[in-house]
Amino acid sequence: MNPEPYLRELILHRARVPDFSRYPFALPAVVALDRLAFSQPVTFFVGENGSGKSTLLEAIAVALGFNPEGGSRNFRFGTRPSHSELHQYVRAVRSVQRPRDGFFLRAESYFNVATEIERMDAEPAPGPPIAAAFGPRALHEQSHGESFLALVEHRFRGNGLYLLDEPEAALSPMRQMTLLARLHALVQMRSQFIIATHSPILLAFPGSTIYECSPEGVRRLLYEETEHFRVTRDFLNRYPAMLRTLFAHDDLPG
Repeated sequence: MNPEPYLRELILHRARVPDFSRYPFALPAVVALDRLAFSQPVTFFVGENGSGKSTLLEAIAVALGFNPEGGSRNFRFGTRPSHSELHQYVRAVRSVQRPRDGFFLRAESYFNVATEIERMDAEPAPGPPIAAAFGPRALHEQSHGESFLALVEHRFRGNGLYLLDEPEAALSPMRQMTLLARLHALVQMRSQFIIATHSPILLAFPGSTIYECSPEGVRRLLYEETEHFRVTRDFLNRYPAMLRTLFAHDDLPG
């Protein structure tokens, strides 16, 4: 039996929402939302661009005390305020057991996190440099994908609550499988993950909960029911025919 997740449920205080016709409350992931259960160690949010999955993940992260641009709860920097007000209208229901570790990864602002680490390490401090927890190489000396994996392989210590926004963004398919294996290892170390993704590779994590954000609201799906699985399967199985269909109305010259 899996241990009880650190985050058990998310509740939207609908009566307090000022206007469901404006951003971020009009997003498909939010407009019909009441509550979401997190009963498994790994939960995925999927959906089209603009469906609100990343906004929902961000609201969860901020409600849990993470910095909106990413990092651990100790990070309190900001380059440009861009997070929505949704976190003010949600309540995170936690278990009695509290995580010992935590991190919020945003693919789009991870560069800023790495820069903040360098800035903090440049200041006099009694403890070891922060960068040492991320592996032997400086994050800015690695490719985007390498620095992502360095975070997961070195900084994530287990017994943690980790929120990842499109972690596959800089990873090749092989590196996504490396990440999948690392997720499994960390789950065995009593970790919980909530992940917004487009990756059919990551979505294959066994026993995970998958929530799809669509115009009909948020609904739970099986892996094989997701558009990510079906479209990828159909394309790989029939890619010549799919390409002919896609290019049938190509008006580009010669």
